[in-house]
Order: sequence, then structure tokens, then C-alpha cells
Amino acid sequence: MATSSGTPAVIEVHDLRMRYGDNDVLDGVSFGVRKGEVVTLLGPNGAGKTTTIEILEGFRMRSAGNVTVFGTDPAEAGDEWRSRVGVVLQSWRDHARWTPRDLLTHLSRYYAPYSTPVRPRPYEVDELIHMVRLEEQAEQKIRLLSGGQRRRLDVAVGIVGRPELLFLDEPTAGFDPEARREFHDLVHRLTDLEDTTILLTTHDLDEAEKLADRILILAGGRIVADGTADGLAREITREAQVRWSRNGEHFVHATPDATRFVRDLFTQYGDEIADLEVRRATLEDTYIALVHSYETGVESESEPAFGGAER
Repeated sequence: MATSSGTPAVIEVHDLRMRYGDNDVLDGVSFGVRKGEVVTLLGPNGAGKTTTIEILEGFRMRSAGNVTVFGTDPAEAGDEWRSRVGVVLQSWRDHARWTPRDLLTHLSRYYAPYSTPVRPRPYEVDELIHMVRLEEQAEQKIRLLSGGQRRRLDVAVGIVGRPELLFLDEPTAGFDPEARREFHDLVHRLTDLEDTTILLTTHDLDEAEKLADRILILAGGRIVADGTADGLAREITREAQVRWSRNGEHFVHATPDATRFVRDLFTQYGDEIADLEVRRATLEDTYIALVHSYETGVESESEPAFGGAER
């Protein structure tokens, strides 16, 4: 199956439903993910993000709807299918007495039978340890690793089999800023060099905006938005906010054409203009507006919270 753009669809979800007792956690979720995309699934707590991911991973049975990953229903998938999929969970029971090298060496053996000329499996263990920056901790007992180091190991476990599709559930929880930046570099390597498709969940909206080709927002068991961060922002407002100062006085103005406005501003005042800043709606602005609109049933106003008038 392929999407309308001709790029093969790795994930296809149509009318996915999940009910626990009388509670509909997922109520008609539909979306697709193309090969090589990085797609971020956002939503408030309890929206059904983890349930959706677990169904796609084949760890949870759905109540209704059609789901395929690599053209196969995850609920019926076998070992060859699983060799193509990597998973980084929020937390897992690790082998505290093992070292990272021992654990990764052990796990890598399960993927060797599924190696292909196009995609050799698994990663070489030393290469993998370097990718997640655990060289100095490779021979330490896992129980002695810090929280951030254990999270790096989680990522290594998820990608040891050189997956074609990687699920990341809150992958940078516990990371310091440097580790988060290194992880973002790793994601870019996986997508650019390995052609890995990635579906991730995160509460870090800045991270989502940096990494994702597309954003899905899940609220009330349904996808309420699907698009690029910039595209979704323009659905909320097409106006940008321009801030500047002149002769010590500060101004702010909302405009649909920031480029023209700034050009006219300099034409009129030239070097008198200082402290110029152009700001568009961020993913955080967009997310809050869309979720608020869904939860309250009130359409978002044309101006998000960051808007303002000239003063």
C-alpha cells in the first residue's frame, strides 16, 4: 500500500477503537505514517497515546478498527515482522547485574537470523554503544548507571536490531540538555542514513517541533489535528507578531505579512528601528489552542495567546 504521494505506507490506521468497560479510550482514530517520516503523537494525559502505540506494537488487542504495520496486522505478526520493529518504552525491567555490553551482545543475537543484504542486522555492539554515548559505562553493572545513562541504554536496546520502524515513548525523559541534543542527532542519523520511520510520543513540545515531520494531536480518543508544526500554527492564526523599539519606545503589532510589514517599517524609520523580533505561533500555542477548543467545544479565536496590538 502507498500513500497519495507514492511513498509506501508503513503504518495504516482506520477507525481504531478501544473500549475499557463503558469508557471509549479510542473512538475512531485514523492516520497513516509514510516510510522515512518522523511523526509525533501529542495529547493530554489519558488521551489514548500509549494505548494507540501498544496496539501498533502488537502488545494490546484493539476493540475494533483496521490496523496494519508493514501490511500486517500487529496482533497476528510473527518474529520476522518483529525483527523490523524497535521499541523504546517509558520504563522496563532491566538486567541489573549485567553490563550494557553484555546485554546488547545478548539481545543482538536474536536479530542475526533476520539480517538482509539491504539491512544488515544487528548493529555491531561497539558501534551501538558509541551511538548512544555509553563508552565509559559499557562495562559497568546496569544497576550502577544513572537515570540518564539507563535511558541511553533503553534507546540502544530499542535500536539494536537496526529497525525499519521505531516506536519511542517519552524517549528523552531523564535526559540532561546535552544528552537530549545528542539524542536528536541520533534521530536525524536514523532517518537520514538508515531510512528509519519513527513514531514518538513526548510531552516536550519543543522536542516535537524540532524532530517531527508531522504532528498528530490526540484528544478525547480522536485525532483532532494532523499536519506540520507550521501548518497547524497557520490553522490557528495566519498572523505573526512583530516587536520593535524606536527612540526608547516599544511596539508590538500583529500582521499576516511580516516580511512586508518589516520592510515598510525600515523604509519609514530606517536606523531608528531596534530590538526587532518576529514571532509566529509556536507548537505550544497551537497545541493549547486546539486541545482547549476540543475540550470546551469552543472554536479557537483567530488570535492565539501570544497575539497583541501595537502600543
